[in-house]
Amino acid sequence: MKSEQIKIDISLDENHVPENITWSASENQKSAEAKALILGVWDKSEQNAMRIDLWTKEMQVDEMKQFVHQTLLTLADSFERATNEKPMADTMRDFCDYFAEKMNIKAPL
Repeated sequence: MKSEQIKIDISLDENHVPENITWSASENQKSAEAKALILGVWDKSEQNAMRIDLWTKEMQVDEMKQFVHQTLLTLADSFERATNEKPMADTMRDFCDYFAEKMNIKAPL
């Protein structure tokens, strides 16, 4: 069986606020910097979602709005692929359009 690893390194300041986030995958040996991350996992034994949300000091509010918007869009895509529930995925995308309008952000290219 093949095994892959995703590594996330977070540098914290004296108040435990993230200053730097880098990540790498075993398939690609290069590290990449990030300003924010949202990590969600399904806890098999507890049957619930666990998550970690982190962002660095340099993450701007407008960038966070874009990040959340794009994350919601990718969740709609993942939901559709996993469940084949296209009507609900489209409803989620409609909400993403509403979110973008209310936050005055542009849709990703």
